[in-house]
Amino acid sequence: MSALSHAPSTDSPARPTPTTAGTPGRLARLRGTNPLGAFGGLLWLVVVLVPVYWVVVTSLRTREGSFDANPLALPTSPTLENYRLVLDSGFTLYLLNSTLVTVGATLLTLVVSFLAAYAIVRGTSRALRWAFSVFLLGLAIPLQATIIPVYYLIAKAQMYDTLPAIVLPSAAFAIPLTVIILVNFLRDIPDELYESMRADGAGHWRMLWSLAVPLSRPALITVTIYDALNVWNGFLFPLILTQSPDKRVLPLFVWSFQGEFTINIPAILAAVVLSTLPILALYILGRRQLISGLTAGFGK
Repeated sequence: MSALSHAPSTDSPARPTPTTAGTPGRLARLRGTNPLGAFGGLLWLVVVLVPVYWVVVTSLRTREGSFDANPLALPTSPTLENYRLVLDSGFTLYLLNSTLVTVGATLLTLVVSFLAAYAIVRGTSRALRWAFSVFLLGLAIPLQATIIPVYYLIAKAQMYDTLPAIVLPSAAFAIPLTVIILVNFLRDIPDELYESMRADGAGHWRMLWSLAVPLSRPALITVTIYDALNVWNGFLFPLILTQSPDKRVLPLFVWSFQGEFTINIPAILAAVVLSTLPILALYILGRRQLISGLTAGFGK
């Protein structure tokens, strides 16, 4: 009995001690880290966030307090008077103009570009291949080199000093890159899906709206955000093609506001903050689709 009582039990396997359990996993995770890359990412985050922090903090100061205070210190007596001054200067009208121009140009770009990309991918005509080459050529034409002919065309069409005068050129210069992104994405859709719909009697329009559009959602969101950012921040076309104060968009408003309140730095930065919020919200809502769309369009 004593020999059996002292015999080692084989019912339960020996467990590793707490000091050694999980050590290989931790070592593997440590070997997989990149300290230099992590430091670079942290440094880049500081470089990006410090100017944003300074803009927001300074916009909450008074004009007198912005000269003698530490630029990175929190304001001792924050105020919203600068934002009230911006709103009383017609900010709502310029925000509406920018929204109309951005939405109009982006929708026009999406419709034209998606139809063109679908025709290039699914079409068999040689002319469609030449059309894709023309879109590629459009990337090589700088916007600044075409401002005189664009101004001439807009004036001849009697559209000068109107919001459509900004919408049409902005959409035209956004179409080439949008077509290229959508073409690369539509090419990744398997042909078997189109053939199965064709066997069910579906035509090109049915396949376009029932197959291509749903499967291209990441790419559509990508180009929507990218084109909206470019149109929203556009300055040259609004400056050249409009002149009335009621036709100004937000970049022109910030430019004229800066000229009027040159010494009121907090008010100028308040205008910058208010002008950035709408498009920043759009980017935050669609940032995941933006990254996934770019990856899917060029990574396969």
